[in-house]
Amino acid sequence: MKPETADSSTMTFWDHLDDLRSVILKSLAATMAVALVAFMAKEEMFSILLAPTQNDFVTYRLLDRLSGLAGTGMEPMQITLINTQLASQFLIHIRAAFCIGILGASPYILYQLFRFLSPALYSSERRVAIRVIAGSYVMFILGAGTGYLLIFPLTFRFLGTYQVDTDIDNLITLSSYISTLLTLVLAMGLFFEMPVLVWIFGRMGWINREFMHHYRRHAVVIILVVAAIITPTTDIFTLLAVSLPVWILYEASILTISRGKR
Repeated sequence: MKPETADSSTMTFWDHLDDLRSVILKSLAATMAVALVAFMAKEEMFSILLAPTQNDFVTYRLLDRLSGLAGTGMEPMQITLINTQLASQFLIHIRAAFCIGILGASPYILYQLFRFLSPALYSSERRVAIRVIAGSYVMFILGAGTGYLLIFPLTFRFLGTYQVDTDIDNLITLSSYISTLLTLVLAMGLFFEMPVLVWIFGRMGWINREFMHHYRRHAVVIILVVAAIITPTTDIFTLLAVSLPVWILYEASILTISRGKR
């Protein structure tokens, strides 16, 4: 079956360029609209972003219950966030709102991109494209959620409370906190795309299960190197906290190969 190109076949290069410009402008408009709403809802936005600094954060409560079952308890943490630059808080406010704008508008952006590309696809390719786009978006959200609810809280609690001497207090800058949070959330969102990419490469015949089994040790090294590059801190705890879920994803991705080949 041929692509449905009755309309697109008569379009010139400049017509396609106009369509692309329209997609970009609509995507930017949607991003700015969501970002503006997030910027105006400052208290609600930062109550979410700063939640991991509180002892009653959901992850800490769960860990406290688990440690309570073992006869121990988690000590409450006392970490102070500070600001050291005059315009830093305002710039962080804008940056956080823009990141939320991109995340919130991403379904609409993906829809616009799909509408732009779909006339050039066969019907079967459209179905595959929908599955890939939907799967990629779901996996990114799952990865971002894992980064926010698990990876970052554990990293923040460990590094924020670690002391070489009890006389030295930890004062974390707001800029360092937000940068680490956004970087880990984005990194985990991207890492969770691995099963989707493996599924695509398996369907294309580029890789198979034997290939992934054979290069498992090489993959572990690559995962550690990439995690060391993208993590904003240089400690071994953050490196392992990011690398371990990615390695689990690599092992899970192997299971998608056979299905992709069929």
